[in-house]
Amino acid sequence: MGEHPSPGPAVAACAEAERIEELEPEVEERPPAAPEDMSNKRSNSFRQAILQGNRRLCSKALLEEKGLNLSQRLIRHVAYETLPREIDRKWYYDSYTCCPPPWFMITVTLLEVAFFLYNGVSLDQFVLQVTHPRYLKNSLVYHPQLRAQAWRYLTYIFMHAGIEHLGLNVVLQLLVGVPLEMVHGATRIALVYVAGVVAGSLAVSVADMTAPVVGSSGGVYALVSAHLANIVMNWSGMKCQFKLLRMAVALICMSMEFGRAVWLRFHPSAYPPCPHPSFVAHLGGVAVGITLGVVTLRNYEQRLQDQSLWWIFGAMYTVFVLFAVFWNIFAYSLLDLKLPPPP
Repeated sequence: MGEHPSPGPAVAACAEAERIEELEPEVEERPPAAPEDMSNKRSNSFRQAILQGNRRLCSKALLEEKGLNLSQRLIRHVAYETLPREIDRKWYYDSYTCCPPPWFMITVTLLEVAFFLYNGVSLDQFVLQVTHPRYLKNSLVYHPQLRAQAWRYLTYIFMHAGIEHLGLNVVLQLLVGVPLEMVHGATRIALVYVAGVVAGSLAVSVADMTAPVVGSSGGVYALVSAHLANIVMNWSGMKCQFKLLRMAVALICMSMEFGRAVWLRFHPSAYPPCPHPSFVAHLGGVAVGITLGVVTLRNYEQRLQDQSLWWIFGAMYTVFVLFAVFWNIFAYSLLDLKLPPPP
């Protein structure tokens, strides 16, 4: 997927600019300075081709191109789903090769499904697994009494409250996470996702100190919140079809999942005195999505280290993590909080 029968206009422009440079080596002209919004991902010859007028892009929009095969239409669809500028959409369409494929979100999703099926078979329960008396005994679940086991702040994403919980998270991961990874790459998407997961469990350890945590909602809500915020911030440039309706559907799905989590948290526990898992991880994911996530996914073409806002939000996230770590070390004993017994 992503292989085109003929080089796109952006690639042709690059080649032409490079041929010009080879034919005129004796002319040492300083290329004009690139504008601020010019891509750092694009080569200097590509920039020079644009600035010298050698980039022969079609006057018609990418949406109007005819005769595309299935893979080309899919890549075009992803471009319009995630990128607000036509120049970026055409660049992405011409340069995308599906190498590497969007492996991160697919791998995480498969692992979550595999762990859920394993737990469903071992507990003989698939709906509302979290109500099973032996559910919290799993070593992947975050439990406040076992908060010193650092891996639990991350591995809780492989445990879900039930098939209804897993199903919505998987749908959002695949429908939102995979296209975002195709455009922005596994590194950026993994950064936002893992940051949301860790922020979710740490937020629970600070704000809902007696509750366990399960599910990948922290990472999912970070990705979806960042994507929706970018759509709002670039509303006029986003050309995806029915964007208002689709935003409404996404918000409804997120609200339903959050409402389910709130209801479950205050539902009579199946293993008193320990309550059911907390819903605060969802809020931690949203906080990461609208701050660090927005900056990470905002500029398709700009390197993260060149964005001042990325450093600011990165510093804020680091301060929160350090605060939560010290809170977990000292606050529980200072507050003399009575925690539920370990599972």
